[in-house]
Amino acid sequence: MTGGRGRHEEGNTQVDGIADYEFVRPLGAGNHGDFFLARRPARLPVPADHVVVKVVGGTGEDAFRRATRELKAFARVRSPFLVTLYDAGQQGGVFYYSMEYIPGGPLSDPAEQPTRRHVMRAVACAARAAQALHEEGIVHRDISPGNVLLTEDGGKLADLGLSQVLTPGATVTGMGGLASAEFTDPAILQGEKPSPAGDVWSLAATLHWSLTGEGLYGPLPATDPLLTLRKIYSTAPSLNPDLPDDLTTLLTTCLSPPPTRPTAHTLANDLYRLST
Repeated sequence: MTGGRGRHEEGNTQVDGIADYEFVRPLGAGNHGDFFLARRPARLPVPADHVVVKVVGGTGEDAFRRATRELKAFARVRSPFLVTLYDAGQQGGVFYYSMEYIPGGPLSDPAEQPTRRHVMRAVACAARAAQALHEEGIVHRDISPGNVLLTEDGGKLADLGLSQVLTPGATVTGMGGLASAEFTDPAILQGEKPSPAGDVWSLAATLHWSLTGEGLYGPLPATDPLLTLRKIYSTAPSLNPDLPDDLTTLLTTCLSPPPTRPTAHTLANDLYRLST
């Protein structure tokens, strides 16, 4: 998260907002778009001074498909553990939508360092959100510390930019940025179809990183995509030996072959139990 006023480019013109949203500062990039903290327009009937605006990258038919896919996923699922969508629109061929602003920030860059209990509760909440998606036949496909936002005593799952409806025979191209590769089920990176089990793998990788500050593959050459993927393909996931035995057992199960992984619902229940 960086300071300063957010600037978004439309064509060759830099602006400090989109439609009637006035940007305050950028909040980082997500899947197929950039996030900005913005002042709430007077017309928007929500009890908040600020909202988050995602400006969907690109214009034209591809951008339209990405935007509508993401908005349909939000509209299809109702869960208190998903960020709340407020508004959506288009200006100058650029698509955007606004959602609730959560000041606690993401697990990847929290406003205040969370306790172990808070981290576990946040990932449990993200698992609840993932379960709600799964029950509607949707997989998130990009659960990572950057997409789990910290609330007062839990968390919410954000950014459905890569979400996919599980339609028989459907194929999907594209993935998150290189930084999210270590949180993606290796089977998906190698071409397997996304599944709820893949989201469970990502939840476990997110929990491990957020508790230990370490990835499952050790340090990765983040500036070299080929070397990063090569290490992920050739290295077995490894858990930090200092984790408590009960967490080690739970994470091991979540990283096991897909048929033996728990559901996101079971993972959430286990994390709530271990965090009490």
